[in-house]
Amino acid sequence: MELVKAAKTNLRINLKKKLSLMTANEITEQSKIITNKLLSHPAYKRSNRVSIYLSMDSEVQTYSIVKNIFDSGKICFIPKYNKSEMSMVKIKSIGELNSLPKTKWNISQPADDDVCEDALATGGLDLIIVPGLGFTTDGKRLGRGKGYYDRCITEYKNKYPLNNLKTIGLAFSEQICEDIPTNQQDSLIDFLVYP
Repeated sequence: MELVKAAKTNLRINLKKKLSLMTANEITEQSKIITNKLLSHPAYKRSNRVSIYLSMDSEVQTYSIVKNIFDSGKICFIPKYNKSEMSMVKIKSIGELNSLPKTKWNISQPADDDVCEDALATGGLDLIIVPGLGFTTDGKRLGRGKGYYDRCITEYKNKYPLNNLKTIGLAFSEQICEDIPTNQQDSLIDFLVYP
């Protein structure tokens, strides 16, 4: 267990270094390619209730994807974090998204006192588009170490086993790893979209 933890820590350091060397132009160009691939992906096309992360500067940019979710009549959910957990809450429009306050990590999310529809309480999700620091092409994912997505995916699959929830990771070429150490809490993702 400790070996896996140490290996993950080292891999995170290396991946953060690689990401910090990417130029804004490289991030934009790869994000466009990834977005186009995602929008034509069968799991995305089939989905109706979609959860998508709102990207930080060093992540695959998701604003165009969020826009497409609304333009194609899907229902959009975004992560809302607190210290110990993450819920997926509904947003109704790009206008609402643009008016959300920012957290200390510079991520937009509803304020703590905003009342939002929680996907877990209202029917689950068809698709969760997940961020990560590193991915393997066979579905292993390295997050930022808090386990939010692993717990969330497990919770949704347990509560709504018939939804056939799919997960898609979005990754820059720099984030593809030959292998990622995992333990039993780590959820594998179904698909990976990368340039």
